[in-house]
Amino acid sequence: MTPTRAPWVDVHAHPGRCFLAGLDAGDPLAGLLGGPDVATALSAARDAGLAAVTLSTAAGQTAVLVGCEGGDFLEGRPEALAEARALGASLLTLVHYRPNQIGDVQTEEPAHGGLTAFGRDVVAECNRLGMIIDCAHATFETTAGVLEASRQPVMISHSHLDHPDRHHPRLLSPAHARAVADAGGLIGAWPSGVTSASLADFADEIARLADLAGPGHVAVGTDMDANYRPVLTRYADFAALPRLLAARGLSDADIDKILGGNALGLLRAVTGQAS
Repeated sequence: MTPTRAPWVDVHAHPGRCFLAGLDAGDPLAGLLGGPDVATALSAARDAGLAAVTLSTAAGQTAVLVGCEGGDFLEGRPEALAEARALGASLLTLVHYRPNQIGDVQTEEPAHGGLTAFGRDVVAECNRLGMIIDCAHATFETTAGVLEASRQPVMISHSHLDHPDRHHPRLLSPAHARAVADAGGLIGAWPSGVTSASLADFADEIARLADLAGPGHVAVGTDMDANYRPVLTRYADFAALPRLLAARGLSDADIDKILGGNALGLLRAVTGQAS
């Protein structure tokens, strides 16, 4: 008999390079990256046993959870979130690779010193609509502002703990990670070449994050099809993670939480609180 397991969830991905949809076939970016092929990528996720994939745009079925990576599209209008929610979006990544009206990003010099007044309005609207707030790419100061303003736990969908010998601004200090965990949130472990050279290295990083934040506050955010030197390159690689994590001392119950249970818990908690 095949043992049962909790559903697997990817909390951040761009399967099939969905962000290229709409470009002309002759566009240089489409030529460089191979063009969009979302259907094939989602089929691969389903075949690998994924229960849900958060597809970011910028019973036997695989759910697609639509997220918006970067709140730039709001253009100063928090009410535009309701329009996105009505179209099916369940998650908002507040900032993405450029400072916007909401807050600062890890990879640029700060422009606001943290979360802005408009950003607080966006947080409140996300809470009202039952949308998950994703603080990936946000500075510690911006994240701290979100944690203060939000009445719901938040997520950092794809990042990792920083390393003294391979520092990168996209990574998290222990204080940054603990702040999100202490507020009941999740951190999606990121299988990027920034921290890992192999899938085994990635398992080490997951265990390291679980040791600091607690296994109840860790998920997996592959950044599939938009990652930097990824060490998890196909959804079939998920099948190796339970064994690798067990070898690092994690229990079956904790592995189930990390690979999907925690993400489903956050989704239910936040989307069930819409007012």
